[in-house]
Amino acid sequence: MPPRAQFPAAKSATLDLTGSREGFAEARDFTHRTLDDWQLDHCLDDAVMVVTELAANAVLHALPHADTCDVRLRLTLRPAHLMCAVTDQSDDVPVYPPTVDPLLEHGRGLRIVEALSEHWGWTKRSPVGKTVWAMLATRGPA
Repeated sequence: MPPRAQFPAAKSATLDLTGSREGFAEARDFTHRTLDDWQLDHCLDDAVMVVTELAANAVLHALPHADTCDVRLRLTLRPAHLMCAVTDQSDDVPVYPPTVDPLLEHGRGLRIVEALSEHWGWTKRSPVGKTVWAMLATRGPA
């Protein structure tokens, strides 16, 4: 039997968030510290922006309709990607706005996530809730 390919185990880190400005600051600090530990400084700015947008969407759109304030950030490092995922208790799917008025302050979050990530999407959780995720490339600058 041929030997099986060996892949490094994925690293992951999680943080439970509060629905407040302090929670957003904590998410940014957590992302910064985690990516620094994983030596991913070259994708730090994009990851912090993506995490901020995903967390803001969860707090803004999901928490007002949920019985609990359960929002969890999970960062997972895979061989070629960093997955940034935010899980909340709402079953409402993320809404990607068809157009954005450049003068509006809100409504750009998922467009920012799309621009900074290679892929993004959402997964329904059982029995309730969803996870919105984005995959960022981890290859360093050329």
